[in-house]
Amino acid sequence: MTLDDLAATIAERAKADPDSSWTARLLASGPEKCAEKFGEEAIEAIIEAVKGDRDRLTAEAADVLFHLLVMLHARDVPLGDVMAELTRRQGTSGLREKANRPGP
Repeated sequence: MTLDDLAATIAERAKADPDSSWTARLLASGPEKCAEKFGEEAIEAIIEAVKGDRDRLTAEAADVLFHLLVMLHARDVPLGDVMAELTRRQGTSGLREKANRPGP
């Protein structure tokens, strides 16, 4: 499965009854709840990375990717836009790219 496949599955499940789909239920809870869930999953992945549990980190990383795509869907940000931004950054030093970002 690719990230495009997963994004398409999320878009399809967004149309489902929230009583029958976790994805639909999460999206029905609003973008803030989707962001909160993404944050929870990211923290769980960090914990497993620190502990060094490769299998648990793999599972949590999958959860992070899923919930990132749900959060993006909740805010109508297509995966293609994120991929285009990564393409734009390709070949640029990470240090240079970060230095060129506008300040807060």
